[in-house]
Amino acid sequence: MFLQKAVRSCVSEARSSLPLLSAVTSRRRQHGHAQTRPETSSAKTLMDVGTRRIFNEDHDLFRHSARRFFQEEVVPHHNQWEKEGQVSRELWEKAGEQGLLGVMAPEEQGGIGGDLLSAAIVWEEQMYCNCTGPGFALHSDIVMPYISNYGNKEQIERFIPPMAAGKCIGAIAMTEPGAGSDLQGVRTHAKRDGSDWILNGNKVFITNGWMCDLVLVVTVTNREAKTAAHGISLFLVEDGMKGFQKGRKLDKIGLKAQDTAELFFEDVRLPASALLGELNKGFYYLMNELPQERLLIADMAISSCEFMFEETRNYVLQRKAFGKTIAHLQTVQHKLAELKTEICVGRAFLDSCLQLHGEKRLDSSTASMAKCWASDLQNRVATQCVQMHGGWGYMMEYPIAKAFVDSRVQPIYGGTNEIMKELIARTIISQK
Repeated sequence: MFLQKAVRSCVSEARSSLPLLSAVTSRRRQHGHAQTRPETSSAKTLMDVGTRRIFNEDHDLFRHSARRFFQEEVVPHHNQWEKEGQVSRELWEKAGEQGLLGVMAPEEQGGIGGDLLSAAIVWEEQMYCNCTGPGFALHSDIVMPYISNYGNKEQIERFIPPMAAGKCIGAIAMTEPGAGSDLQGVRTHAKRDGSDWILNGNKVFITNGWMCDLVLVVTVTNREAKTAAHGISLFLVEDGMKGFQKGRKLDKIGLKAQDTAELFFEDVRLPASALLGELNKGFYYLMNELPQERLLIADMAISSCEFMFEETRNYVLQRKAFGKTIAHLQTVQHKLAELKTEICVGRAFLDSCLQLHGEKRLDSSTASMAKCWASDLQNRVATQCVQMHGGWGYMMEYPIAKAFVDSRVQPIYGGTNEIMKELIARTIISQK
């Protein structure tokens, strides 16, 4: 009971202070305050609270609250959720009560009015506890911004407050069996029927798909458009609508507690009010929002690297071979040195990207670089950390094994890393 009150107290303070974070940070930097915060490379551990110059004490307070929440409300139950293929609805509502959903939503809409760095703290703390089940990041920082940025007043008032409270779980349906990273290959379509729309199609690999109450569906609305990009719209589809069916929870090699599902739409009648934003502007909206999605994936990837490094450091300091701990072996020491260097280089770049995005200056190419490089690094770190665990690294009872299998999807979703390279290359060879 005391801990719950303490968490609520921290969140209460955060609610009142987070809207002022930018001004506070600016003032402290003017007085040289930021220089007193160590970077991860010189901190005791890569997951220390109170590090990194992009944050301040108000962020630290929020991080303490988020860390306590994940340790108390997620870690003890995650193994059971992995068996069930989903987390509990109760967890979503608890996260909403603690101010961890829709962090950037203003207070009048049910959020805490936090900045991007506050949202990033929730992403990072989830990875620091090695629990990938809760689809909070996608719900809060991918789905909700579409509604906040392109929805009308009625849509915002109807959906954002319950989403911030964890009472309405959001998903976004882009991927189809025949269309993954190429959004212009979408076949799900909607046609007019009076003032309504009739939606048909199916989607796959949808995070939060089984539990979602609301799904943002990428849909073709003009098959005659000069290019596919000019004929895509976004619709808000609610659970329970006739013709909307959820398929099985997909059996993945990792992310076992995350309810990834297929979605089917058969003659789903949608009112005109279900259209999000303007007709046939969906592709434009997607291109605007994808940099944040890719930044989110990249930051979670680096955070996972930081967790895996510390987990492995602790292991080699305890595991004995040839009469001493394997941390005494030069080959292990050198591998740890290499990994820490790469992770700290990645963290420096990601923190720069977080700052840029907070200032609305992160372009698509840079976000693609971050996603591509960080997710590839995550897999390299996972492989090396499993190797240093030896045979135990192959056992699912060890956290490093779960981190290893969970890392594999990172270069795939959010646009494959091959597509990221295409997007980066375009800016290199463009003559404009």
